[in-house]
Amino acid sequence: MRTITLRRSLVALFVAAISFGATQAQAQAESDSVLRIGYQKYGTLVLLKAKGSLEKRLAEQGVEVKWTEFPGGPQLLEGLNVGSIDFGVTGETPPVFAQAAGADLLYVAYEPPAPTSEAILVAKDSPLKSVAELKGKKVALNKGSNVHYLLVRALEEAGLKYSDIQPIYLPPADARAAFERGSVDAWVIWDPFQAAAEQQLQARTLRNGEKLVDNHQFYLATRPYAQQHPQVISALIEEVRAVGEDSKADPDQVTEQVAPLLGLSKEITAIAVKRQGYGAQFLTPQVVAAQQKIADTFAALKLIPKKLSIQEVIWTPPAAAKVAKAQ
Repeated sequence: MRTITLRRSLVALFVAAISFGATQAQAQAESDSVLRIGYQKYGTLVLLKAKGSLEKRLAEQGVEVKWTEFPGGPQLLEGLNVGSIDFGVTGETPPVFAQAAGADLLYVAYEPPAPTSEAILVAKDSPLKSVAELKGKKVALNKGSNVHYLLVRALEEAGLKYSDIQPIYLPPADARAAFERGSVDAWVIWDPFQAAAEQQLQARTLRNGEKLVDNHQFYLATRPYAQQHPQVISALIEEVRAVGEDSKADPDQVTEQVAPLLGLSKEITAIAVKRQGYGAQFLTPQVVAAQQKIADTFAALKLIPKKLSIQEVIWTPPAAAKVAKAQ
């Protein structure tokens, strides 16, 4: 009887092992055949999604594209961290916070600077006339987003410490509501939310990023996906670059296309479109150094728990890897 029971147990374990192996194989096959992209309400990925050229190109490689929208960069990178997406785009700061939290990500490419597409805003009737007057005031921002660094640098420029203000951490929709109610004194925000507030609420700009920050947009991928599918990543960046070039050549057409996707007027959308940087490129030493400075700044402020090495999380395109290997 014991022998029969033992045999049954061994058979059950064998079946379970086979089932587990099949499940793992199926999951691997699915990851090989699907590219999951995270995007935000605005940016080149929105244009790429609308164009549909990526889907056509990757279909030739047997890869399906799935899109997921996120309210901001920190939320998108959390999606990368937990494995719900493979690729996405954010501003400068979210990758720093994500790397500090242990996310296994790689910087893939970046867009040219767009320093005017983020700003510190105040209400049209606010008595505040300068960043220096934010001392002791409540300032709304999305923690860990691109505007977080803008705020730090603007305060520094004005002779203030980060501890001199009261940061109120809110995602864009909640921050706008608080801004409209007057429950915060200022709002640090990016386009198209910035353009919408300027036009709809007549919000005033205390400081944008001009001559202060680059406000690069970064394309990032999970390390496993980028390493296992370099040709897919390369094709994706080529398509992003092509859409960017089209956008630079005809911003009016982009405005027509994007306005209904954003649910904003053409006037507001046109402002945001013209302030954006276009022309995705793989990372240069200069951009890596600039990003390292941001990471060092947040480490010094104790807003992240440790120092980081940005160079350790830079993806190398296949062509560049071949050249390096040959040398």
